[in-house]
Amino acid sequence: MIKNPKAFCCWSGGKESALSLYRAKNSGIHISCLINMISENGKYSRSHGLSSELLKLQAKALGISIVQRKTTWKTYEEEFKKAVLDFKREDIRVGVFGDIDLQEHRDWVERVCKEIGIQPILPLWKRKRENLLEEFIRVGFKAIVVATNAQFLGEEWLGRKINNRFIEDLKTLGNIDLCGEKGEFHTFVTSGPLFKKRIEITKSRKRHNKERWFLDILEWRIV
Repeated sequence: MIKNPKAFCCWSGGKESALSLYRAKNSGIHISCLINMISENGKYSRSHGLSSELLKLQAKALGISIVQRKTTWKTYEEEFKKAVLDFKREDIRVGVFGDIDLQEHRDWVERVCKEIGIQPILPLWKRKRENLLEEFIRVGFKAIVVATNAQFLGEEWLGRKINNRFIEDLKTLGNIDLCGEKGEFHTFVTSGPLFKKRIEITKSRKRHNKERWFLDILEWRIV
């Protein structure tokens, strides 16, 4: 492990990104910036389909700069590498990733990082789902559900807060990954222990698109 390393953090805007950032900072890693890959038109994140403007808002609330790179799925790896090679010129040698246990994701992370000389850190790897959610809540993060796979969760789950009741309700369904690692749901973090300000959502709407439900956040303020 590099001593007192400077790092970037892969940022989706959701709970795993926030918790991995939190754990990394508490372990002595200095997070210099966030990285987020966005659609070719610059409007949405590639990972969760969140508005790129909302991700910029999170970075502002955190007080950490964010780098957003436009890409197609076909050019994702190429553009990611270009962005990280730019980081290396600023002596950033470590990358923080929020993966929990999808081996194909870890394999990709480790291969790509090795090819460009970056040390990958996965603070959540192989941790129990329920323990991660409980930690997320206990340390003070706040988040809501902003997307669901309609095969698993209906529109009534949109906007729900990530709290202990949320965990218990998910557990009663039986066939849902508690952290949504199979794409059952995605979240948006609005505040927490790393945030210098919090985000208040003042207007939103529910939208159905093919097999997914989305909560479009239309208006907000940072306080």
